[in-house]
Amino acid sequence: MKKLIFTLLISCFTFVGYANHEAASLQSPKGLNPSDFPAEIMNMDMDDFLSLTPKKYKEITGEKLGVQNTLKLKAAQKMLKKQQKKDSDISKGVYILLAILGLGFLAIGLLDDWEGNEWIIALVLAILCWIPGVIYALVKMKDYY
Repeated sequence: MKKLIFTLLISCFTFVGYANHEAASLQSPKGLNPSDFPAEIMNMDMDDFLSLTPKKYKEITGEKLGVQNTLKLKAAQKMLKKQQKKDSDISKGVYILLAILGLGFLAIGLLDDWEGNEWIIALVLAILCWIPGVIYALVKMKDYY
């Protein structure tokens, strides 16, 4: 039993190191330059930029976006969403460790700022039986990472 716990802890710490190394090696998509967008777009706040569509772009600037620039806009929005997910409170390895220990509700609550009902569902599942709580926490992990 001691060997199993020791092996589990070593593998979790190794995974945490790998996840941190992977996050440090992120690169921006090819062909994406801030100079491709006008100043009105670059001065938007984050929520407005994430909800920007080609139709809204035409309303703001008065010119059509085009296929190539639409793809660049969507790539920029996707990159920004990924970056927001990467800037979470806890790392992916710690999240997995908490989920395995039956404390997945704690990780979900911290990442959601204790809003919503997902952490409550994870808590109830962890109390009823450990395995459904672990499965639920691991399934919900894709929403945060």
